[in-house]
Amino acid sequence: MNNKSNSLNRRSFLHGTGLALALPWFETFASARPEVDQTPKRFVSVYHPDGVGLPLKSDPAWKDWSWFPRGGEKDFELTKVLDVLEPLRSDITIYSGLSHPASRQVHGHSNADQYLTGAATGGHGPYKNSISLDQVYAEHAGDLTRHASLVMSTNGGVGGPRGAQTQSFNREGRPIPAMNKPKQIFDMLFVTSSKDAAARLARSKSALDLLIENTKSLGRQLSGHDQETLKQYLDAVRDTEVKLAKAQRWIDTPIPEVDTRNLHLDAEPKEARLYFQTMYELIYLSFLSDSTRVATFQLGRENGEGPHDLLSQAVGLGGAHGLTHDVKSPNGWQNLGTYNRYQAEEFGRFAQRLKDTPEPTGKGNMLDNTLAMHGSASSSFHLSRNYPIITAGGANFGFTNGRYLKFGKGNEDNQAGAGIVTDAGWQGKVDVEELPLAKLFVTILQRLGVETDSFAGDTGTLSGI
Repeated sequence: MNNKSNSLNRRSFLHGTGLALALPWFETFASARPEVDQTPKRFVSVYHPDGVGLPLKSDPAWKDWSWFPRGGEKDFELTKVLDVLEPLRSDITIYSGLSHPASRQVHGHSNADQYLTGAATGGHGPYKNSISLDQVYAEHAGDLTRHASLVMSTNGGVGGPRGAQTQSFNREGRPIPAMNKPKQIFDMLFVTSSKDAAARLARSKSALDLLIENTKSLGRQLSGHDQETLKQYLDAVRDTEVKLAKAQRWIDTPIPEVDTRNLHLDAEPKEARLYFQTMYELIYLSFLSDSTRVATFQLGRENGEGPHDLLSQAVGLGGAHGLTHDVKSPNGWQNLGTYNRYQAEEFGRFAQRLKDTPEPTGKGNMLDNTLAMHGSASSSFHLSRNYPIITAGGANFGFTNGRYLKFGKGNEDNQAGAGIVTDAGWQGKVDVEELPLAKLFVTILQRLGVETDSFAGDTGTLSGI
């Protein structure tokens, strides 16, 4: 067998002083990779609690601060909430008219558990969940990577029934604990060490300082293209190390009580924004290194205080959950819309990062081979209908983007449930027809290469995708 091909394989690490760093794929050692799956297909789901702002069409705030776009499939106009995604217009699809039938009568405070499962978890009483979308794909592709999936959230752990702090559930419906410490995630993905190496690392300003010397001999084996790939990869890893060290200060800081009257837009706590970006960067690096092809990231727990409540301070606002309850206050819709805009902005930054990175196998860019989904299981004020969902990428496995897709009947302007400003509003009658979100999930799974025609009891795909 060719010694060069044997010297590096797809699970290779760069070793040095008891530490190991996962490497990206190199064309120089292409024969060491399996003949199938030359270009990875990746999936990531980002969940945000508490839904989005949907003011009534008669409300002056509707023009700028309603989450859903206006217009048709291709000529849609983004409001101020999503206009930060305009540069990615040709790479995104926005969906309306989708929800899980089993949860349509469940209050939004209790519905995050079923977003990726579609299970009838209910609002009270006995509780049983089922496997989540990401874990179905992880069962299919997980053996191809070091980690079957990457499960992250701002709050970490699993939470409790109907108060999940993770989006991932295994085949038995049990929650998979989410990680929320950037340093812990980084070490899991990229660093393995003995006690001696850990002590040495503690004295080093960077883990890469213990590894960088070994790249010299490796570099002599690589093509010019691969040398540049390695340089970019190591630069990205080093940059993430610096960011996560700063972000750690935020995640370990006790949650303060905030008087929102004293907050201003120019008082942006850098740690909150940095933490958010660092977590996205860790997903990016896990994909770039092919450490995993499946990831979930939950931005907080429904109906709960916690670390995620601080994220809205990045745009000068008070607790994230409270924004949904204050839409009836002056500038209430604008404040919620501003936070939703920030969420979209960071998702867009992540998608752009993937788009700007050539696929290591040479087939397009990383976004072309990644389906990134961003959504919530609530629309207006904890109403478990008409989930606000965006997908980005996936062009190389069949997704045609640059579209705003409306499904169902009777809600063409997305006004069903709009204007709700009390906790009783979710119990009102909604005279619209929506399609099962599971049909989109079946479509996603099939295009990722999973042979299935059903999910969560629903059969068939979503037409027009």
